[in-house]
Amino acid sequence: MAAGAAQPWSEDLGRRDRTETLSVQEGFPGAGQWVTVTFTATGESPAWAGTSPARAVRNVSAQWPHLIDMWLPNQDLSVNRANESSVSKSGAQRLAGRRQGRRFRKPKAGMPSSLLWAVDVHGRVYSLSTAGQYWELCKDESLQFKRLAAVKQCCWGIACDHQIYVYVHSSEVPIHYQEETYENQRWNPVDGFSDRLLPSDRWQWSDVTGLIHQPLDEFKLASPHWEWESDWYVDENIGGEPTEKGGWTYAIDFPATYTKDKRWNSCVRRRRWIRYRRYNACDMWAKIPLQETGPLPDPFNDIAVGGWEITDEPLGHLSVWAVTVQGKVFYRENINDQNPEGSMWTEIQTPGEVVQITCGPGDLLCAVLWEGQLMVREGVNRENPKGSSWKIVEPPNSENGLVQVSVGVNVLWAVTRDRRVWFRRGVCSENPVGTGWICMNIEMVMVNVGLNDQVWGIGYEDRNIYFRHGVTPTEYSGKAWKVIVASREHDRASRTGSATSLASAGCFFGDEVRLPSQVSISSEVDFSLEMDKLAKKTENVLETIGERAGCPHASGDRDGDVASRPDIEKKYADVANIFETIPLMEISSEKWTQPVAERCVSQAPYLMDQGGPLQHGAELIIVHSDSNIMSSDPAETSSVSSVGTYPFGIEEHCVSDEHPLWAWISGGGCEVEAHTQLNWFTPQSGQPFSQQSFSMPISCTQQTVWRKQIVHQLTERSKRELQDFKHYEQAVEQSVWIKKGAMQWWRDGKPHKWIDVKVALEQFTGNDGKRDGIFFIYYTFNDEKKYLHVFSNEITILVPIANETKHSFAIYTPERTKQRWPIRLATTTEQEMYDWLAVLSLACCDSRDLHGPPSNQALWSVTCKGDIFISEPTPNLEAAQHPLPSDQLYWRQIGGHLRIIESNSQGIVWGIGYDHTAWVYTGGYGGGFFQGLASSTDNIYTQTDVMCVYIYENQRWNPVTGYSSRRLPTDRYMWSDASGLQECTKAHTKPPSQWTWVSDWYIDFNAPGGTDREGWQFAADFPASYHGYKTIKDFVRRRRWARKCKIVTTGPWFEVGPVALRDISLIPCVSQKADDASALWAVSSKGDVLCRLGITKQNALGVSWLHIGTDQPFVSVSIGGYYQVWAIARDGAAFYRGSVSPQNCTGDCWYHIPPPSKQKLIQVSVGQTSVYTVDENGNLWFRQGISPSYPQGSCWQHVSTNVRKVSVGPLDQVWIVADKVQGSHSLSCGTVCRRMGVQPREPTGSSWDYGIGGGWDHITIRANSMESSHNLVPMASDNTSMNLPNQDGTVSDNSRSSLIVDEQQELNGSAVNC
Repeated sequence: MAAGAAQPWSEDLGRRDRTETLSVQEGFPGAGQWVTVTFTATGESPAWAGTSPARAVRNVSAQWPHLIDMWLPNQDLSVNRANESSVSKSGAQRLAGRRQGRRFRKPKAGMPSSLLWAVDVHGRVYSLSTAGQYWELCKDESLQFKRLAAVKQCCWGIACDHQIYVYVHSSEVPIHYQEETYENQRWNPVDGFSDRLLPSDRWQWSDVTGLIHQPLDEFKLASPHWEWESDWYVDENIGGEPTEKGGWTYAIDFPATYTKDKRWNSCVRRRRWIRYRRYNACDMWAKIPLQETGPLPDPFNDIAVGGWEITDEPLGHLSVWAVTVQGKVFYRENINDQNPEGSMWTEIQTPGEVVQITCGPGDLLCAVLWEGQLMVREGVNRENPKGSSWKIVEPPNSENGLVQVSVGVNVLWAVTRDRRVWFRRGVCSENPVGTGWICMNIEMVMVNVGLNDQVWGIGYEDRNIYFRHGVTPTEYSGKAWKVIVASREHDRASRTGSATSLASAGCFFGDEVRLPSQVSISSEVDFSLEMDKLAKKTENVLETIGERAGCPHASGDRDGDVASRPDIEKKYADVANIFETIPLMEISSEKWTQPVAERCVSQAPYLMDQGGPLQHGAELIIVHSDSNIMSSDPAETSSVSSVGTYPFGIEEHCVSDEHPLWAWISGGGCEVEAHTQLNWFTPQSGQPFSQQSFSMPISCTQQTVWRKQIVHQLTERSKRELQDFKHYEQAVEQSVWIKKGAMQWWRDGKPHKWIDVKVALEQFTGNDGKRDGIFFIYYTFNDEKKYLHVFSNEITILVPIANETKHSFAIYTPERTKQRWPIRLATTTEQEMYDWLAVLSLACCDSRDLHGPPSNQALWSVTCKGDIFISEPTPNLEAAQHPLPSDQLYWRQIGGHLRIIESNSQGIVWGIGYDHTAWVYTGGYGGGFFQGLASSTDNIYTQTDVMCVYIYENQRWNPVTGYSSRRLPTDRYMWSDASGLQECTKAHTKPPSQWTWVSDWYIDFNAPGGTDREGWQFAADFPASYHGYKTIKDFVRRRRWARKCKIVTTGPWFEVGPVALRDISLIPCVSQKADDASALWAVSSKGDVLCRLGITKQNALGVSWLHIGTDQPFVSVSIGGYYQVWAIARDGAAFYRGSVSPQNCTGDCWYHIPPPSKQKLIQVSVGQTSVYTVDENGNLWFRQGISPSYPQGSCWQHVSTNVRKVSVGPLDQVWIVADKVQGSHSLSCGTVCRRMGVQPREPTGSSWDYGIGGGWDHITIRANSMESSHNLVPMASDNTSMNLPNQDGTVSDNSRSSLIVDEQQELNGSAVNC
């Protein structure tokens, strides 16, 4: 552990108007992070008053044992302490109630934490994290709130002044908003281009349409929470291409198509002026300003936030609805990620006075009228998020109308005037009105629906917060109500009582004596007497054990065992009895136990539904849990035996008398799923001792002498017994292990089909101790029994196959890689497949003596399924003469699921999932389906990923019905995949293996090529090029439907939040020193360019993101040797970042580099001196002319076709993932290939060497910096490289070689598409 410089220790510690603060920092091994814990106490004598730092920590360990338990043994503690004067009249009381400085940055598994927001009856706002167990008080205590409406990125609230405030969570990428205006000019014969415009022209300064007057001086900041980042400047790019100096674009007239080139008929011109403003009110309550124009809303009474699933244009769109005290409904316009406050209020007409409103993530919107009726908003969609009309729904009981409702995606919960809770059946996007009401028979103040349709409520009698347990996509009503017993932060600080326990098998109490309270004096005296007796009794037993153990052959029996002697056995039993018969010290007074148990929050009721699923009028029963039983967790003790925990020093006033009474709750930003483990429902440390047991931290100083003697005696005895048998020969020299099973095998020869086979894996150990194995496949062909076999040291990769009908996997060898024809096997169940994969992988690693985590030089790759593979390179892999063929590399799998992965030679590895979440490698191995010896026991975390499954709805036009599902016999299926060859309907489409659905089907408006308002794309026929508008020649149309699915797995990956990423790049060749910084650049999912600060070998996670300004969104970035940074913009142009260095990690400016003619670049990779890019048509390009004096290069050189991804290493080696690669059985997609003949004089190489065949999506070789010679002419390897045709069909022996031969050939149906 470490801490900052400690401040001088003050002796003035007795004043009541001062607050003492002790801060301790701790480092978590393997995570590269520090934890800061701040203890605050108010009163005359804090636990650490007047002591040294070391003693202060020991005293704190007695007062806050639940926090000290996190610290590891044998580590040094450094503390710093500061005094803080009170400025309020209430002095210490106010400081005791303030929010504590508790900030943890621990590694967390699974999904990122989210917040549950609540307001107590005093108007104070609290938040509870899904990863925490304490309510944290909001920073701004001067405001008192009535209502809250939260989402993930922010929280909206109504304060007691009836005004609306927003709390925006800070992000590593600041919130920017781009203001723009256009300067327009017209040409005349006298002045040329000037500001003199015709009366019919647009304004001189206008918006892009020319209809709104927008001079520069009329742009004002939207609110005090914004600030200008820069002055106005001219945008000198049009579509990613630079314009002439001044940024002017020309056209014939207003409006028209503008170009950068001035022509003889260009009569008008315009240029765009840009200015950015930045939002500076994050992590604080910002008041929404009153609008200067339009009707001024009345004071507000209720608010609702949702609608983020309606549309993603613009990014972060939110629908904010509010109700005034007069019952009017208002909608906040233009709320998104770049404008979190919105622009103005728009009144929505209603048929009556509204008292409350609620909005779900999608298109569900409901309101409650003053008369108790429910109003449902209809017509809410992508084009009209405000909806079109209201529909009245009668309440469940005419005598008791509704007072409050809450909606989600497919649920509606309500509370009536008699405080009854009701559930609305049949609510969904297609039927927002629902079908009927179900009574829950429980009284609550209010209910709230959050993410995933989870439900929270506030009890009517006790004002506790309840969580609806058992809510799933198949049972929206849930099963039971569970009370949340999380306490508040300041409640912990106000407790002056403490509880500690003995260490495992030890009784060390340190050298500091703390005066006990009168209640516990007698208990401590009795406890001390018991410990004295225990020590004497233990010493006698140990002496006897030592005497007997010292003479193992005293009886003359050489084969005798010390432990088998009756007297020694009895002594060992005595030791165990000593530990087991220590009486548990009960609390000395029932007067203390009973009142506390009655007041304890943890005894709040647990409400369960009786009789399984809820029916109409179902009754609920209350079950009280018995929380007075003291328990001990043997897992928290160590070594010799399990020992209970013993209370001592319990003080009377250890529980705060103040019970939190809640008034409002919002779970719209709280993500809870079925597998989520929450710490909300169990008592926390600091609760009454009758509710829990504590354990002291175990450190070197707490190991007593007698405990060490036990361990020492047993260790010595074991050594002596083994030494007597060293001269014996080994009974078995070789061992054989066989695993058998039944599978199906895809026949190599014709007819190609699945046949039943028997398989067996035989492993054996030779005299030299090395393990090897053979895998047999027994089958019958033409009534003749035959078999295949493959040695485990010949297998190069074992990979699962993406197959919806079979649980299958592929086995590659070098020869089968050349043929693109692996051994394909299928099992009956998915679990059986993964069991075989784990066994075979372990056998292959045993035969190669390859275990543990990958080396820093490892090659990393990702399959189309998201599986992660690594390969250890050899020194001759990139050798100039006789290089190792790439099909002989062995690839092994590790747990996790990623889409992109990047690494460097420091051992730093980052990845990005399908849901754009960033992950960093922790140094472990295994995970996933690997168990036992095949997986590390630490640094393995839960990993989740979310992706979309797409199907297409196809229609053809006919003169009678227009577009319909009536198709021609030659047409594709009306519901199909993207190719149209497979029928895919909503009902029969299943998620991939190991994935589960997390959403319903919805129309995807972001399909490539654009869509119309209903999501349709049009074309002349199937298949063709689709566009988002209808023309007279379009006779077919399609639209894409999407559904999200989720996978939960494990692997050596730690989540990096909260910024979603699209691309990453690590500098490939850096120093090997652990404390040297490593550069990482990334592109966010929004197109922002980011630079990660503080990344080192010891802290691969880094510290924070730094935003790099751009004029347009980017899609790819790469940093190479000598800090060369290249990037690709969304319009396909390339950019070079100038002046990037270790001292100037962000560089100065971007240099625009036009793409190859008529091509749009999508990916870039930079090596030591080489720059390669890939365009959207699969062409691979090399940048020529790069030199230190001209780092932008001069021109693009075409290298190859049919390339999906490229990776350039620190030695300028080039590896790609290629499509449509020629094999012995037609073509295969997703093949890993390496460029041969790369040398300084020929940086583009000469030919391709084929590696893994079929089913790969990404590879990185940027960590392989093993030096190789480049001055020798490369020789042809056994894996013959080929010169392939160029784009024009000619074959050449220069660097311009292609990867494919014939577009007419059919894709290899037997190739593995993983």
